[in-house]
Amino acid sequence: MSTPTEYPSTFDGLLRLAAHLRGPDGCPWDREQSRRSMRRYILEECYELLQAIDADDNAEVVEELGDVMFHLAFQVQLGREQGAFDEGQVFATVIDKLVGRHPHVFGESTASDAGEVLARWQSLKRSENDTPEASIMDGVPAEMPALSYAQSVQERASGVGFDWEDVRGVLAKVDEEVREIEEAVSAEERDAELGDLLFSIVNFSRWLGVDAESALRGADDRFKRRFALMERLGRERGVALEDVPLADKEALWQQAKRLLGEAATGQPTSS
Repeated sequence: MSTPTEYPSTFDGLLRLAAHLRGPDGCPWDREQSRRSMRRYILEECYELLQAIDADDNAEVVEELGDVMFHLAFQVQLGREQGAFDEGQVFATVIDKLVGRHPHVFGESTASDAGEVLARWQSLKRSENDTPEASIMDGVPAEMPALSYAQSVQERASGVGFDWEDVRGVLAKVDEEVREIEEAVSAEERDAELGDLLFSIVNFSRWLGVDAESALRGADDRFKRRFALMERLGRERGVALEDVPLADKEALWQQAKRLLGEAATGQPTSS
């Protein structure tokens, strides 16, 4: 099916398409939607975009970017219909904000490195909401995945100097939290101490310059691929994985790691 010419390959084309879908000759499902009903679809599309980025798949990135942009256009259309805002206000707001937060680009200030830029960015954000009740934590979305949320609040705290002096203190805190889990006697204590341990590990990842959410997703993916290969190796030997003794499961796991290492690097790996 060819695309109608009234919908050019631009953001304006997406806006026109969203308006048509919401119109009387459009789609009944689209007409029934609201900001709130579209929430989960926006989130799903963002995760699919992240997955495409992690896979470094250009075709998938193009497709998922398009899906995310359509949801943005759809939200703009809802704003238009309600008389709340239009695309001009959206673009003006973000452009003004970005110009204001880059005084080293658009003003007289200078910045020697990315760290200085980030610190100034956080300072400017705080000054934009400088009220007696304001907290540096304001604006961190509660809907973020827990690891990302933890890293964001830690970065904000670090921005005002509430941080460890060096990474040794961070590692000592991780060790301390492990001991406290071992000493916990109730389910409530174990729950709290495990949360503290995870929070400390996220802090360690921040000190390493690693995104904790991405690191865990990478570990999830490696485990899934290795486990699937274990299952396949078991089937090739005519056995079900649940019937294999634990020692043999471990041998299959190590074999899967070696095989996947060979596929990825062309050489065996013992890691």
